[in-house]
Formats: sequence, structure tokens, C-alpha cells
Amino acid sequence: MRAIEATAFGDADTLELVETDAPEPGSGEVRIDVRAAGVNFADIMQRRGEYLGGPEPPFVPGNEVAGVIDAVGEGVDREPGESVVTIVNGGGYAEYTIADARGLIDIPEAMTFQQAAGFPLQWITAHNCLHEWGELEAGERVLIHACAGGVGTAAVQLASEAGAEVFGTASTAEKLETAAEFGVDHGIDYTETAFDERVDELTDGEGVDLVLDGVGGETTARSLDALREFGRIVVYGAASGEPGRPKTTDLLFANQRVIGYHLGRALGHDSGRVLGAIPELVQLLGDGTLEIRIGHTFDLTEAAEAHEFIEARRSSGKVVLLP
Repeated sequence: MRAIEATAFGDADTLELVETDAPEPGSGEVRIDVRAAGVNFADIMQRRGEYLGGPEPPFVPGNEVAGVIDAVGEGVDREPGESVVTIVNGGGYAEYTIADARGLIDIPEAMTFQQAAGFPLQWITAHNCLHEWGELEAGERVLIHACAGGVGTAAVQLASEAGAEVFGTASTAEKLETAAEFGVDHGIDYTETAFDERVDELTDGEGVDLVLDGVGGETTARSLDALREFGRIVVYGAASGEPGRPKTTDLLFANQRVIGYHLGRALGHDSGRVLGAIPELVQLLGDGTLEIRIGHTFDLTEAAEAHEFIEARRSSGKVVLLP
């Protein structure tokens, strides 16, 4: 089979196409004939060697796949031919991959393989950050960074569906137009204005109740400036490559909370809390209430180009590889 291998830590050119044997499923596992693989910023951080606890080269990236069950291991109550989507522990950038049968999600009839590949990581992350971790309530104000990206477009729709007033940041007017289609009430081009100052203007100095921050660095500090008293910020990434450094004295006097979220670690400690949203998400996505926007697709052989596309901040919506 064909697969993409990260041969070393570094730039996108470390991703190489290789030929290897298709893996065999063990007990409790299935082999998936991959029809679409989601590309996430976590994949890029792993390739760079910046992902805490990430794999060592050489490795096959990819943690999100949609496809058809091709073979089943011992003790698995599944059948070849079933269309499923799931989170895998690497190996997604390939024609075939192995998955734990317990984590399989049936793909709704109305959902394509490409759309399904954009579902697990980003929609579960968005729902968890807003609700299970962020405790969003109807009528609250929420600020979502990178609001036109994969997690961003999911979070915008979910926040709007929950009755929140949605603020979103992005780097271009085109991305903000996309976000507005999904429910952003106040779009902010952070290249043109300081987003914390704009939030202050739009809220008459009150700030927002909740911030979703996957950027880190200076964005985290400014997000806290945009947060109202007793507000909370959920930190789920550091796409800037720099950690956010909140001042604890500011948190103390404003009674604010900074909440960390890591999907993989959370799954290992409290899978029920993480995965409890799946039935609701599948229903809302399956009936068209919510939409998975596919921003761009690349052939499996173009994995390096897909990474560069995201790193250049050209992506809007979900980026998907097609084996």
C-alpha cells in the first residue's frame, strides 16, 4: 500500500511517499480502507517535533480517517463493508490503517467520506471546548479565534446553535465572510486591528464570557484582556508555536479561569465526558442543521503541499487528503 512517512522532524519536505505492507488488525481492531484523511494542525506540530508526547520519526501521520472496514480482528462485532469514521493513533495518511473497533462511528447516509473525515477531531474538540469544558450558556458572548478554520467553523456553528453572541477573528476579509455564513455576529480582522480593543468597543467595555484559544503566545494575553470578570478561556492548542503566559494576578482580581483541553489526554482519562456529544453531533450534521465545510482536498501524494497550505494560513474550512 501507499503511505506518507515523516522521515525526520522538520519542514514539509520531510514527508515522503513510501510503499509498505498493509497492516493486519489485532484483537479488538479493524482495518480501514481509507477514503479520506483529515489534515490537522496537530499533524504539522508532530512533523515539526513540537507536539508534546508526539511520535518519533519515521512515522505515518494522521489521526482522523473515514473509510470502509476492510478486515476485522478477533472479538470485533463489525462487518467488512461498513462505512465508518474514527480517530486513530497515527497512520491515517495511508491507503489502509488500523483502528480500535470501540471508537468507530457510523457515517450518516447524507455525509460523504470527505465530510466525515472532517468530523471527529475538530467537531468533538469544538463541542468539548464550548460546552463540556467551557460551560457555555445561551445569551453569553464567546470569542473564537481562527473562526474560519476547521475547529473554528465547527465552534461558530455550535455556539450560534446554542444561542450565544459570537465574536470571531481571522486574517482576511474572505475568511470573515465565510465565518459570517456560519453564524459569526462580529468578525474581526486581527491583521487590521487589535482584537481585544475591538471586543472592548463592541461590548461597551464588558468583554466576552468565553474565549476559545488554539493559538497561544500573544493571542492568549490579549484574549484575557478581552475577557470579562468571572469569564473563562479554554486553551486547546498553540498554533503560534509559543505558549500563552497569563498573569496570575490578573486572573485573581478578575476571578477568571484558564482551562486546558487536550483531546487525546482527555479521552484517556474521561472518555465519557469527551464522547458524550457524538450522538447529538451526528444527528445535527446528518440532518443538515450543521455543516462540515470542506475547504480544500489534496491527493495523498500531495501531503506536503497540504501541510504548506495550512501553514501559509491559506486554508478555510477542513483540509482533507484523498488516498
